[in-house]
Amino acid sequence: MILYPAIDLLDGRVVRLHKGEFDAVTDYGDDPRAVAEQFGEAGAVWVHVVDLSGARDGARRQGEIIRSICETGLRVQTGGGVRSSEDIEELLAAGVERVIIGSLAVTDPKRVSGWLQHYGGDHITLALDVRQIAGRYRPALKGWTDTSDTTLEDVIARYEGKGLAHALVTDIGRDGDLSGPNIALYKRLAADYPSINWQASGGVSSLDDLRAAREAGAAGAITGKALYEGRFTIGEAVACLRDA
Repeated sequence: MILYPAIDLLDGRVVRLHKGEFDAVTDYGDDPRAVAEQFGEAGAVWVHVVDLSGARDGARRQGEIIRSICETGLRVQTGGGVRSSEDIEELLAAGVERVIIGSLAVTDPKRVSGWLQHYGGDHITLALDVRQIAGRYRPALKGWTDTSDTTLEDVIARYEGKGLAHALVTDIGRDGDLSGPNIALYKRLAADYPSINWQASGGVSSLDDLRAAREAGAAGAITGKALYEGRFTIGEAVACLRDA
C-alpha cells in the first residue's frame, strides 16, 4: 500500500482543515517545499497536495508552489480548482504525476471520462469526498461546501468501462479529527470495485489505522494531521507498510 503524506495549501501556507471547514484551520508554516523535502528524506515516495485556495476560488490556484514541490523528486498527486483540460496539462507539465478531479467528477462525468481516456487512467485520480446522510454516502462539492443529491455508488457506476484506475474517498465526518478511517467503507469499495485502486483518506491517527486500511484492500492511504501532530513518523509508517 502506498503512503501519501498530505500537504494542504492555503494562500501559500501548509494547513489542515477540520472536516473541510475553512473557518477551522490549523497552520503548520509557510514553506511547503521544505515540508515535502522532509517527507522525502524520511522515506516517502509520493506526496498528496491539495490546493485549497484553488478549490475555493479557481482564479487563485497555487501552481508555482506545486511546481516547486515536484522539483523535490517526489511523485506528486494534486488537485484543487482543476476545471479544464488546460489546468490538467499545466499540472502535468509542471511534473505532477496524477491530477485529482473533485467536484467535476460528480457533476460532469462525461467530460471527466473524456479526460481519463485522453490522458490515461494513471494520470487522473478521482476525489470522491462523501458525507453519510440517512445511511447513504453522498459526494460533497465545491470544496466541501455543498452536498450532491446523488450517491457514491451512482457516481462510480458512471465511470464503468471508462478507464478509471485511481480514486480516493474521504469520509468528511472523520477528516482531520484523528478518529480512525472508515474501514468498513473501504473494505466494501475494494470488494465491489476491485479494478480501482482505492485510497483511504480521513481520520488516520495511528499505524494500526494504516494496517487496517491495507487489510481492507485499500491501495493507498492519505495521512496529514497524524504526521503533523507527531502520532507517527514517515519512517515508522513506511516500515509498517513494508513489514505488513
